[in-house]
Amino acid sequence: MSPQQLQLPDGSRIPYILQRRARRTVGLRISAEGLVVNAPVRLSIKTLETMLLSKAGWIQSKLQARQDHPAPVMHWQSGASVLLLGETLTLDIHNRPRQRQVQIDAGRLSVGVPDVEDTSAVARKVLLWYKQQAGQDFQRRLELYAARLGVPTPPLYLSNARSRWGSCNSRGEVRLNWRLIQAPAHIINYVVCHELAHLKQMNHSPKFWALVGSLYPDYKSAEHALKQMSAQLHVMSLG
Repeated sequence: MSPQQLQLPDGSRIPYILQRRARRTVGLRISAEGLVVNAPVRLSIKTLETMLLSKAGWIQSKLQARQDHPAPVMHWQSGASVLLLGETLTLDIHNRPRQRQVQIDAGRLSVGVPDVEDTSAVARKVLLWYKQQAGQDFQRRLELYAARLGVPTPPLYLSNARSRWGSCNSRGEVRLNWRLIQAPAHIINYVVCHELAHLKQMNHSPKFWALVGSLYPDYKSAEHALKQMSAQLHVMSLG
């Protein structure tokens, strides 16, 4: 991941994050950090920025739209809404000496803390619980789909990345963003299958996508749904 700046003909600059990938095409994405560019490993900066200049109008309009409509902020207080496996829960924060854990009760996420006004403590407690739920849930799905693929279950690590939902490295380790636990099951299944497919195809070739489709035939709709709710899934943070 490398910070770069694209100089425009009028002298202004557009900062962007360059990520080199084993891919054949250039991908552009607007994230909370700004413009993210995924480019082939051997593509020169000169060739890349010539292409980016041809897309400068689109890039500027998307960056402006992001600025005009900033991502919503999470408020760690009773009554706030959170997602778990696609279902909306209402935060119920209270000070009860005998209940300090996080529990789901009739559509509410009940959180016991010593001080209900300490929103940072509330956030830390809820996020820790979410990560625990993510680890258990993702492990189960990874085992299920690894068996279908006919491979051993790979080591699982939780990721806190802001721009990637999952990854699989050359050592066969899978990383999944814990925030996915907020998404409906079909989206999590898609990401799990996507990363497992990289155990056999370390690329995004037609063979790779055919493999993903064999594991999860409805992957295209799940991929689209993930893009649609991506910003919503990133609301949950310490702020």
